[in-house]
Amino acid sequence: MHEETVQAPAGPARVTWHPAPRPRLVLALGHGAGGGIEARDLRALAGALPPDGVTVALVEQPWRVAGKKVAPAPKTLDAGWHAVWPALAAPGLPVVAGGRSAGARVACRTAAALGAAAVLALSFPLHPPGRPERSRAEELLGTGVPTLVVQGGNDPFGKPAEFPRGAYELAGIPNGDHGFAVPKRAPLGQEEAVSLLTRSVRHWISGLGREA
Repeated sequence: MHEETVQAPAGPARVTWHPAPRPRLVLALGHGAGGGIEARDLRALAGALPPDGVTVALVEQPWRVAGKKVAPAPKTLDAGWHAVWPALAAPGLPVVAGGRSAGARVACRTAAALGAAAVLALSFPLHPPGRPERSRAEELLGTGVPTLVVQGGNDPFGKPAEFPRGAYELAGIPNGDHGFAVPKRAPLGQEEAVSLLTRSVRHWISGLGREA
């Protein structure tokens, strides 16, 4: 693991690399608006995927690096992702753009312009809690590349059944909330839920590797 600092319009961004021994693609993951790269799903994927030939790059937006608690406007987040992209593509491998929550929205909005090989959307915030009429489905439906959504069954930002049909795959994590936490008495335990998440991503991304 090693870190790299990249200058973005809003300040320095940081990439934490988890290199694969024999890399065949890069999975770049951005964080959400309420947390950083320590999120359980990001950390789990960073630990699980490198043996499969997937180098995982955890990207921290400038506001997070600066220690601020409130994320900036979407256009600022997109600009930060654009600035980091050349570093992500520097290994010369296909890059899968991804992230959780707000980071998933950034990956969806910028995938086509940046030439991403695919998009991984973790806990995509389909709508604000309790406001299904404020749908963000257009961002998800407009990626233009193979896309996988991994969504908790109890996510207040959008349950799997709420997602519209489209040219993307959807993997549900039973009883999971927006951070993929599950209740103690849920049939699927916390470790099992995280394992299901990593298996779902591994299965999907292995198909991308065959196509790349």
